[in-house]
Amino acid sequence: MIKSSNSALYLLSCLTVLLLLPVPSLSADPDQLQDFCVADLKASMSINGFPCKPASKVSASDFFFDLSKEGVTNTSNLNFSITSANVLTFPAVNTLGIAMNRVDYGPGGLNPPHSHPRASESGVIIKGRVLVGFVTTQNVYYSKVLKPGEIFVIPRGLVHFQKNVGKGKALAYTSFNSHLPGAVTLATTLFGSQPSMPNEVLTQAFRVEDSVINTIKSKFGS
Repeated sequence: MIKSSNSALYLLSCLTVLLLLPVPSLSADPDQLQDFCVADLKASMSINGFPCKPASKVSASDFFFDLSKEGVTNTSNLNFSITSANVLTFPAVNTLGIAMNRVDYGPGGLNPPHSHPRASESGVIIKGRVLVGFVTTQNVYYSKVLKPGEIFVIPRGLVHFQKNVGKGKALAYTSFNSHLPGAVTLATTLFGSQPSMPNEVLTQAFRVEDSVINTIKSKFGS
């Protein structure tokens, strides 16, 4: 009876240790079990990726995307344009953990402060001079003006921006380690949400009067 009890305690101890150890399959994205999974964007739901199109309906064109066309930058006062190659526009990257953007900047163009909740970002400047900056969780600001051929990296989730500080147009290509990195643009999120974020929250956070918040919200249609 004692021997049986000791065996049970030993087995329970082993199971407890196993439960406390990191499980490899949960510590990173799982390996793919197929060559590709071109997204079926018409599927009724998606959970960490879209369902795969049947291989019989996949064609060579699914695996290629055009980022050669210059974006229209003069549609807003920010004077910049993003052409995205993520899973929503380029379904072949589904489940691959990659995506790219083409970012065009008119003179003075600004990709405003924002963050990517699901990805780190790297980029290369192709044309012009671009000021790239980000702020850490310790409120430390890092920045540099980059020239063609120079690259940058933005750690996942940190607030960052890019601004054209050259005399003409600028161009950059950026990449992400997610097929859908997401973007949280601070100004739009805070002052243009629907329904609108309460003024009492914003006035207290920014230490300004109610009239200031209303003025800013009016510029974002909130």
